[in-house]
Parts: sequence; C-alpha cells; structure tokens
Amino acid sequence: MKTNVKFRLLAYAIIIFTNIADSYAQNEETHSLYFYNNGNIVFMENMNDIDNIVLSDDKKQMTFLNKEGQTLFESSTTGISMNAETYQDIFSDKSKSEAWLEHTFSLLEGANREIAHVGNGTNKSSWNPFCFDDCIYYGHHDNAINSSAPAWASWSSFHTGNYDSETGQDCWKNSYKGIYQATTFINNISKCKAMSDMEILDNIGQARFVRAYFYWLLLRKYGPVPLLSNEDMAKKDGCIAVPRNTYEEVACYIASEMVKAAQEIQYEKRDAANIGRPTKGACLATRALAYIYAASPLANGQLGNGYHNTNITDDIAKNLKDKNGNSLLSMNYDESKWARAAAACKDVIETGIYELYHAPFNTSDTMEEPATIVPPADGNFSDKNWPNGWKDIDPQKSYAKVFNGDIYPQDNPELIFSRNNKMLNDINQSIEYIVLYSMPVTCGGYNSIGLTQKMIDAYYMNDGTDVPGKDSELNGSDGSDRIKGWTKRQNYKDYPPLKVNVSMQYANREPRFYASVAFSGSVWENASDPIASNRNRQIFYYCGGGDGYYTDGSDYPRTGIGMRKWYNTKDYISEQYSTNNICAKTETTIRYADILLMYAEALNEIEGSYNIKSWDGSKTYNISRDLNEIKKGIQPIRIRAGVPDYSESTYTEKDKLREKIKRERMIELMAEGKRYFDLRRWMDAPNEETQKIYGLDIMKTRNEQDAFMLVTPSSTLTSTFSDKMYFWPIPSSEFYINTELTQNPGW
Repeated sequence: MKTNVKFRLLAYAIIIFTNIADSYAQNEETHSLYFYNNGNIVFMENMNDIDNIVLSDDKKQMTFLNKEGQTLFESSTTGISMNAETYQDIFSDKSKSEAWLEHTFSLLEGANREIAHVGNGTNKSSWNPFCFDDCIYYGHHDNAINSSAPAWASWSSFHTGNYDSETGQDCWKNSYKGIYQATTFINNISKCKAMSDMEILDNIGQARFVRAYFYWLLLRKYGPVPLLSNEDMAKKDGCIAVPRNTYEEVACYIASEMVKAAQEIQYEKRDAANIGRPTKGACLATRALAYIYAASPLANGQLGNGYHNTNITDDIAKNLKDKNGNSLLSMNYDESKWARAAAACKDVIETGIYELYHAPFNTSDTMEEPATIVPPADGNFSDKNWPNGWKDIDPQKSYAKVFNGDIYPQDNPELIFSRNNKMLNDINQSIEYIVLYSMPVTCGGYNSIGLTQKMIDAYYMNDGTDVPGKDSELNGSDGSDRIKGWTKRQNYKDYPPLKVNVSMQYANREPRFYASVAFSGSVWENASDPIASNRNRQIFYYCGGGDGYYTDGSDYPRTGIGMRKWYNTKDYISEQYSTNNICAKTETTIRYADILLMYAEALNEIEGSYNIKSWDGSKTYNISRDLNEIKKGIQPIRIRAGVPDYSESTYTEKDKLREKIKRERMIELMAEGKRYFDLRRWMDAPNEETQKIYGLDIMKTRNEQDAFMLVTPSSTLTSTFSDKMYFWPIPSSEFYINTELTQNPGW
C-alpha cells in the first residue's frame, strides 16, 4: 500500500539531496523544502503546484501530484532526506544562495531554450519547435509517416496551428517560476554575510537580468503578459487577479530592469566557468531586443508601420484586449519607438566590447581546414583587409566557426549571451541533436532536418546577384531560368567546394551557403572518424540511394536538401544515433550580428531626427536615417560573409532596403530561432507562411538526376497561417489561478 504524505504548501521550494530519511518538517515559517543527496542541488519546484507526495511501498520512489491528482514529476528516494528551512537559513549560507541562483538560471532550459532541437516527441509540455520556421524543417515525429508519433509533434502541425493550450507550456510555467525565484533572491541575498558587497551587487544584477529575461521570453512567445509585484507573488493560496499589461508596458519594464542590471553587474566578460551568466552587454542587448519588438508593426501601429500586402489585416490588434476592453497592442504608429530601438542597439555597439568573429585567410588545404575559397573581386571589399574588407580572412570559415564548436564561447568576440551547456536538462533539445538529426543515415545520423527551396534561393551568388530562377515557383522570379547541368571530372575544380556530379545550381554561391547547406553531392568530412572509409563522404539524396527517400522509413530530407550549419568537419558518429563524437556547440542566444542588423533595421524606418540619451546618461545620440550609420550595421555582415555591398540606390530607398535587411536576417540568422518571431513582429507571417513548401523531386533516382533537380511542392510539409498563430496560447490552467487573465485571440 502506498503512503500518501500530505503537507501544507507555502512557497516555492529549493530541493537539495544528502542523507537517508523520509521525514518531513513543516511549520508556518517554512519557505523552502529541502531534499539532500551529497550536498548538490538538483531542482526547485513550485509548492503551489504540489498537493501530495506519494511514496511507493518500498519507499524507493516519490511521485509528486497536483490537486487534480496528476503526476508533476517523479524522483528516486535513494539516499534522500527532506528538511524544511526558512529564507533566513538559506540566504545566510553562501553555497545555498549560489545554488538558488544557479537553479533560477537552469529554468532558461527546456521549452525556454532559444536554439533547440524540438525534443523527443513525447514530452508535450517541453516541446520547442521555434528554430524550425518556414525555411528549415524537421521530418521526424511525423504522425503521417510514423503512426506512433503524437499528432501535435510534426513540423506541419506546428505550421498549421494544430497544437493546443497544453503544448510547449513549460515556457510559461518555468518563466513565472523563475520570476518568483529571482525575486526571492533579490529580496533576501543581503542576508548573506559571507558574500562581499561587490558579490552581492553582481548577484542581484544577475537575478534582475534573468527575471527580466523570463519576461522577454514570455513577451516574444505569448505577447503581453501580467507583470507581477512582490505582493502578487506572496499570496499563499496561489491565486491572483492581475490583468495582462500592454505590450509597451512589458517591453519598457524589461528595458528599465536591464538598465538597473547593467549598473549592478560587475563584469563585461565572463570566464569559461560562468559563460552562461549575463554581462553588462547582455543586459543592454536584451533591452535592444525588447525595444526592437516594441517598435515593429505588430506592437506599433500595424498597417501604418512599414509596407504590407493588401491581404494583411490588423484584426489581431483589434481583438487582443484585457477584460476591461483595453487594447494590449498599440494601434497608433509611433516612429520614435524605432529611434528608441536604434539608440538601444547603439548602446551595445558603443561598449566597444564586441566584434564579428573572423578566421584568417588559409593557404593550406586539409580535410579539417580546406584552403580559403576567394570570393570574386568587387573593387571594394576584396581589396581591403578586415574589418574594411575580406582580403585577409576566410569568409566561409569565419561564419561556420561561430557555430560549429571550433571556438570556445569565452573566446568568441561576437557572443553576447549564451546558455551554458551544463544547464541543459534534456539532451534531446541540444544543438548536438540538431547535428545528429541533420547528418546522413550512412554517416549514422537521422537525416531528417533540412532546408526548403525558399531558403536555398535566398542565398546570394558569390558576386552578390540573385541565383537564376530565384523564387520562380512562388511568382517572385525575374523571369530567368534555373541553371542546368552538372559538374564533371574535368571541370569540378573550377567550382570549389563542389565535387563531381553536383548540380550547377549550387556553383558559385556565397560562402554562407556552403557553411550552411547540405546539397545533394556535398561532402560530409567526418574527419576525426578513425575508420578511413567513413571520412570525406560525398552524400546524395536520390530516391533509394541510402540517404534519400525510401518507402518504409522517415530518415530522409523531405525536400532533398539537408543542413550543415552547426556541423563541424571533425564531427562523426561512432554509434548509431550517438552524439558522443559531435563537438560541443555553444548556443548563440544573442550575438553581435543580430544587434548590427537590428540597428540598421531601426534606422531605416526613421523619417525624423531624435536626440536620445545613452543607457547610462553619459552621452546623447542623434538618431536619424543616416546612411553612414545604416552601413555600420550592414557592411560588417556583408564583409564577413564575403559578398559585395548593396548598391547606393538600395540604401537610398527605404522599402527596398527593408526587404534587403529582412533577407539578410533570413540568411545570417538561419537556424538560430529568430525568423519565426521576426515574421510575426513584421506581420509578414500571413504571406510567408501560407506559401507552398518547395523542394526537389525526391522520388527520382540517381538515373533521373535532371528530374530530381526540378523544384516541386512538398507532399509531406504543409504550412498555413491564421491570426491565432501570431501568439502562442496561454495554458488553460492559468485562468483558474489568475481570474483577470484573458486568452490570446483564436484560442
């Protein structure tokens, strides 16, 4: 017979593991429940969620239940004891205080991770598909092919709104849990006499940062959310009555808190052991993100902000209201919000701390480090050394190494904020799993992450022109035909890095293309594989060829085009579906390239002139549509990428430059979890996500290679858009907790 242990639930608990016992202490002053095991903190839980602990007959298993009797989580009781402590007990102890903050940061994982593999397909609440926008797909967890996969788990379900208010909701739960944890830390850390004043101030800044960052994650995903006060969080019954704040209020709160955190945090750089903790620059960069979203059309005037096709409506803004009928999205366009965002980006630039990573020009030619492919001369960047040109750098490796694990995060001058891999609580959501699912079957991978033809067409040719036939199937072509023909043994060396029997559609493309795209006939180096025959493998995606379509499986790229961004030439798989020999990857949560492009984007939208003080009040910026300033945001990206600058007429014309910047973000930030949210803040999703998904004709064999290269609608990838997909649904359970909460339109 199971033992039912009921207890009074008073606050959030910090859980620590150490000795053997099964006693539980409770009193009115208890704030935290402790489990001990060798002195290490494993997790903390929201005590308002837990109603019962059920012990198994042998007392080796604990099951935590909510008021509905549902299992929240389970834990082994081996080597465990329970103890209850007050905040005074916790925060007077330095190690426990540090552990409290460490756990708070760990809540940035799971459904809150920004660059993530979707998950294992069984945990609905932690589902995280946001890296997989209209340009990058995952083919696994597809119920249409694998009947055991849940219906909500496929790419098509994600892109047709076929999910409910219980999907991916660890984001909401863990964000508000983290907000509580951070607030508790800020309110109590002064009790820790073992910390110096500087340590306390830095830790308060870190807690303030992560609290505001949780609000940033909520704002981006759910739109306007309630900002909770200390009094709201102190209510012991867990029930509150707090309406949703407006989008502007939440963005301004994030921005103001990030200024305070930047003043409190003592570090401009973190060492290897603390790479997942914020710096002053991380605070300023998050502030810039909040302001750029608040300036964008969805939150700022909708159809009056920028250019929009006639099929776009502002119904989402009309319908998103609180219980009193107050609009939560501003329907009046305010240009000054773009100026405010530009100034926030300039604050990051003006720190002088960050620059784009660049790899040196390389003349040697090895499997791991091939010789530099020199872009065509453009009469400008090609004649100058970095940072004014690409003459002395390797553009392809300069881009690839930001992601492939070759450089340590503390050595990457471009990295502003990142999650530390030691916080990762589910390997299925790791970037290493993105690589595992990208690598071909014949190399030991799952082979089911790939790119759409739209993404392939977005990449430029190496001279900065569009690829012939670009978007011809989407009625976006200039009338040119797609290139025909194949590389041959006698000429393939004229088209590096292509090998023999590769479509000429992939010849002479920009360096970022070769760093990111696994086209049919590309080489997977597997350079560290001890088995020589596994190295330097040319992979084709023809039907029946081992890595292409086959009738009884799901491990093939749905469009006939794979992805190699995040892959390292030294990565290999020694055991089927193992990540043991895949280099550790650093999540580029916020990087300098994003700040530069946002700076250019914001400046481009401004007609007037604005004087705005810097974040610390030490200087005043004059913000206007200054072409030289816009170029400071765009040219470093283009130079590092090895592609020519835009024409002067492009810079002059606001609408044309806006489209160029959007395309630059699409290319530069591909597979980094940005575009899904970009399309929504720009209100471009109704156009971009209703287009058919195109790829190659994956039903064709190697003997039909010309037919294989014909661009064809995908039969397995479906996308559409409705207004309810602007924002994620709020969990249905939250409406029992907060009586003033309103659901997002359409849900």
